[in-house]
Amino acid sequence: MSTPALRSVADHQRHVAGLLARAGGPDAWPTETVPLDNARGRVLAEPVLAAEPLPSFDNSGMDGYAVRAAEVDGASPDTPVRLPVAGDVPAGAPVGELAPGTTVRIMTGAPVPRGADAVVEVEVTDGGTETVSITEARTTGSFVRPAGSDVAVGDEVLAAGAVLGAAQVGVLAALGVRQVVVRRRPRVLVVSTGSELAEEPLAGSGQIRDANGALLATAVEDAGGIAVRKLWVEDDVPTFLALLDDELASGEVDLVLTSGGVSAGAYEVVKDGLGPRGIEFVKVAMQPGMPQGSGLVDGVPVVCLPGNPVSALTSFEVFVRPALRAAFGHPVPARAVVRAALTEPLTPLPHKRQWRRARLDRTAGTVTPWGPPGSGFLGWFAGADALIDLQPGTGPLAPGDTVEVWDLALS
Repeated sequence: MSTPALRSVADHQRHVAGLLARAGGPDAWPTETVPLDNARGRVLAEPVLAAEPLPSFDNSGMDGYAVRAAEVDGASPDTPVRLPVAGDVPAGAPVGELAPGTTVRIMTGAPVPRGADAVVEVEVTDGGTETVSITEARTTGSFVRPAGSDVAVGDEVLAAGAVLGAAQVGVLAALGVRQVVVRRRPRVLVVSTGSELAEEPLAGSGQIRDANGALLATAVEDAGGIAVRKLWVEDDVPTFLALLDDELASGEVDLVLTSGGVSAGAYEVVKDGLGPRGIEFVKVAMQPGMPQGSGLVDGVPVVCLPGNPVSALTSFEVFVRPALRAAFGHPVPARAVVRAALTEPLTPLPHKRQWRRARLDRTAGTVTPWGPPGSGFLGWFAGADALIDLQPGTGPLAPGDTVEVWDLALS
């Protein structure tokens, strides 16, 4: 019997991305309106246009004195211009009017009085409160921030597809925007399988706690989705399918993400249950994470990951995270990839693409393999902040050789 050919990583990435993509692309993804206070990290579904200018009035860019520029022309340390101080204009004061031949003390952000066309910073004055001595001239517009100089009425402040971070939320708040239309977060059903899984207390020596449910739900949330529910199911096909069908019937699931039960053992509940329903199970030329499954069940994408936690999380990074983020229009679907110099020798596998856990020194531009290469070392993965992407058959690598590294701390 011939051995089936391994699917390439790139082919499986395209396959999973195609399952999650919707006709019409990210613009067809469902939207919702949320308060600005709850919009951090969300992706805008439509552009935001400015309904008012920013700033909304001419204001001072410095603490100093509002003046008519022509009245301080020629001022110097040897020939200072002296003006009476008519009053103070703190931030938040109403807009007033500057009488000719006078000045007012003005604070940063305060409205520039009508008639004034420049601000002289306090550092080139004697700081007087009744009469001020000005030792440098200033031209029209000096240290004045005109209304609309940052954002004009009608400007596109943020485009559709922008991710709302601190600066984006800040400018919307400054413009009086109180709610935004965003793309709904993908709802992902996370299912762990295996009769060996148990809740506390562990009843026997063969039982283990469910790490996959926790790590995959966290990975989903980190990618911008919502982990709808964490289920763990024993190795019983009817039970597994009944629970899955109940969840799909709700219509509240955009993706089903399973772990375990996809290999060639005797109790592969996911493979046995979903194979007859159209899910394709393949072996991908990668390590860790060779056995994979994917397809549609009742029109809902299903991605089946291996049961080993390291394999499951690596597979999520390689296949699910970028496809999920691309589906709802995140502008940075993939992890940032950098090149770094190895600190230790490595030998890539001859026929499989391999991801090695690593620690990345972003200052020195170096990367250090972190822990053994096997898929049973979740503790080592917890201490890593990067993945070294080793292409198959590239020959031994020596310290100083550069490799591609996925930076898990970014995007």
